[in-house]
Amino acid sequence: MTPLLKVQNVEKTYGKGANTFTALSNISFEVKKGEFVGVMGPSGAGKSTLLNVLATIDTPTTGEIIIGDTNLACMKDAELADFRRDNLGFIFQDYNLLDSLTVRENIVLPLAIAKVPTKAINARVERIATLFGIKDLLDKYPYQISGGQKQRTASSRALVTEPKLIFADEPTGALDSKSATDLLESLSDLNNSQASTIMMVTHDAFAASFCQRILFIQDGQLSKEIHRGTQTRKQFFQEILQVLAGIGGGVNDVI
Repeated sequence: MTPLLKVQNVEKTYGKGANTFTALSNISFEVKKGEFVGVMGPSGAGKSTLLNVLATIDTPTTGEIIIGDTNLACMKDAELADFRRDNLGFIFQDYNLLDSLTVRENIVLPLAIAKVPTKAINARVERIATLFGIKDLLDKYPYQISGGQKQRTASSRALVTEPKLIFADEPTGALDSKSATDLLESLSDLNNSQASTIMMVTHDAFAASFCQRILFIQDGQLSKEIHRGTQTRKQFFQEILQVLAGIGGGVNDVI
């Protein structure tokens, strides 16, 4: 099967000469359609930098990133913007909701920009709101709902366009444990029921245990990869903790 995402020898450096800093070094991996992949590592390891270059928010210094059959290095800025809008979904720690719009209107926004017909918009919003358990909140405003509900609204907005690839950067970082679990279960359900492809950066071993595969980054390089396989989520969680302790000098440094 052709991978949905193919990363080949990607490097990212900042500065020049003696002041050059290498954030990513010789990163190569593939992600198949329908995978839920986590990216972990100590603070400053390069996790968010990797997500940014994969998501076209930043550009690699060298190397290739291919999504589907599109080589991002061959695209101009305007083409990248269109590609990002049509193919990628983003979930961030900050909700970035518009307080002047209702939950429904926030979710509708990317569909309206893409000029999706009204009938199709309504069907998609109902479906994604049901999946994330916020159907009863559609007519409320962001200031009227909890942090967990805001994140599920932001996630619904990111996924309502049915993107090929979903990038999540610390999506549970600002949530309490129950809200985090609710969000992760919704993402897992989406991955299982619709074969959505998700790549999530997280410090949290509990969040990572919902993934099928974890890539560990240390000093800008891929240092290890583990698969959940037939393990229970609890067993996978314990394996993740062991790896984190080994690469970070202690579990508390990386969770």
